[in-house]
Amino acid sequence: MARRFRGESHHKVDSKGRVSIPALFRRVIEASDPNWTDGLPPELIIVYGDHRRNYLECYTVDAISEVDDKIDALPRGSMERKMLQRLFHGQSFPTTVDETGRLVLPAKLRAKIGLENEAFFIAAGDTFQIWKPETYESEEAARTEEWLDDLPEDFDPLVFLDGPKGE
Repeated sequence: MARRFRGESHHKVDSKGRVSIPALFRRVIEASDPNWTDGLPPELIIVYGDHRRNYLECYTVDAISEVDDKIDALPRGSMERKMLQRLFHGQSFPTTVDETGRLVLPAKLRAKIGLENEAFFIAAGDTFQIWKPETYESEEAARTEEWLDDLPEDFDPLVFLDGPKGE
């Protein structure tokens, strides 16, 4: 099983779009890049497609390989395969982490999510997301409130680990 990203943090973005990746995230990126060796820059893929998303999804080489395998298993020429190819192949940006642990986010990607002076990183299992901090706060806070409104006040989310009721 691939290593997982954990945690969240805020980082400054400079005028050239350079931003430091959280140190713990860098270790996962390195461990999940089969071509990486000490002294070489580890690779990752930033998926920026899907107009409904207000964040950038960052995949390790191992994680994007799993996605590619699933896309390749779909019938050639099918709408599903074409849609996923456009999102994961066409609307993605392969990049590397530089020797100081930074990532350069092109202007196009920064503009897509309105990123300016600060980025918010949050782990999402075998991927991590980069958000404009204010967008994350407003969207995720609202979504969390929606979830909580539909659940009893004393609800414990750990019950999800046991699977759906009746299984």
